[in-house]
Amino acid sequence: MRRTLLVGALMAVSACGNGGGEGFRAQDLATDPAALDSVLNPLAEAYVKLVLAVGEHDPNYVDAYYGPPEWREAVQGTRAPLEQLRGTADSLLAALAPLPADSLAQLAQLRHRYLTRQLEAVRAYIGILGGQKLSFDEESRALYDAVAPTHPEAHFQTLLDSLAAVLPGAGPLPARVERFKREFIIPPEKVDTVFRAAIAEARRRTAAHMLLPAGEDFRLEYVTDQPWSGYNWYQGNSRSLIQINTQLPIYIDRAVDLGAHEGYPGHHVYNALLEAALVRGRGWPEYSVYPLYSPQSLVAEGSANYGIEVAFPGEERPAFERDVLYPLARLEPARAAEYERVRTLVERLSYAGNEAARKYLDGEIDADSAAQWLNRYALYEPERARQRVRFIDTYRSYVINYNHGQDLVRRYVEAQGGTAQDPDRRWRVFAELLSSPRLPSGLEVP
Repeated sequence: MRRTLLVGALMAVSACGNGGGEGFRAQDLATDPAALDSVLNPLAEAYVKLVLAVGEHDPNYVDAYYGPPEWREAVQGTRAPLEQLRGTADSLLAALAPLPADSLAQLAQLRHRYLTRQLEAVRAYIGILGGQKLSFDEESRALYDAVAPTHPEAHFQTLLDSLAAVLPGAGPLPARVERFKREFIIPPEKVDTVFRAAIAEARRRTAAHMLLPAGEDFRLEYVTDQPWSGYNWYQGNSRSLIQINTQLPIYIDRAVDLGAHEGYPGHHVYNALLEAALVRGRGWPEYSVYPLYSPQSLVAEGSANYGIEVAFPGEERPAFERDVLYPLARLEPARAAEYERVRTLVERLSYAGNEAARKYLDGEIDADSAAQWLNRYALYEPERARQRVRFIDTYRSYVINYNHGQDLVRRYVEAQGGTAQDPDRRWRVFAELLSSPRLPSGLEVP
């Protein structure tokens, strides 16, 4: 991190607080967006370069970057000392603090809070890289601006009992679920056909309600030996690389899940709208970088999961799968309703994964016990449970971003009137969320 950049950013903020001379007064910042941007943009640029510098210590940290190439080139191979990086984060936070945040217009307030909270998360992750130990909940609050609710084993057992009552067969429930799901695996030679059909339909439905950037597109690849089932690598210029992990069998429901989550109206659309609205539209550099372990991830993952039901509401999802995807996969369409009933019951167990991660990362159980917990309470097959433990080893408390993030986004959208009974408004509120600098704490509904 070059000292000249930081000094310039701090001088800009100091000027706005001097009440006279050539600097901006507080009331100028509250009423003049250009004046505020002239103060915040240098700080935002310094934030971007700080994130890139932290990324030199962890290759997973910078999930996407499409700012000036020279910013990244300036830090490549440098591995600046963590204490120096933490000092930069502290200085930037100190520079942001005196700004008259409460008197700013709403969008400016959102930007100021976003930059502040993202920087706090950068500082927290620098501490983790330096060896600081946090509990699962402490880490999720520090990095993702949220703490997921806890649930006792009895909660999951009640859900398991409901599933056992409708699932045919005998024996332990995890084995019964595994046997049942085997009949709904997409044949390997049909995976690409099924996924492209699911993504195309998700794209069609999204484009009918959202104005997507001109020329937006994606490239689809299939990979193995990854801890995740799907990933969107945003490339900038409204382009994405979507990767699907084919190492384990892929069930028919995952085509819509991953097609909408990674593509439309999920990660691809979220990143493309932020780039169009904030980076290119307003010249805000902070959105040209995406630090994975940050509050932005909860909004990204939560909106991507919620976007599945926005794009395929109610009975429209099982109907599309039955009429289009099942025939393409050479599966029996008459069994689609049976599979959907089981899928929705299994989906209610998602928070069991959080409990496994919380217990494992807090040292209450070891990796084998975490896999057994996932098998028993989340109904992961043994191999898939071990893959999930690998995910937890890599991404730690990130797991809350999927289910807790989805719940936060759903409640926020519905509180704005975006309910299933008013799908047009739900799309509008959802699109506004994807295009604005929102934080998880800003999604909380009283």
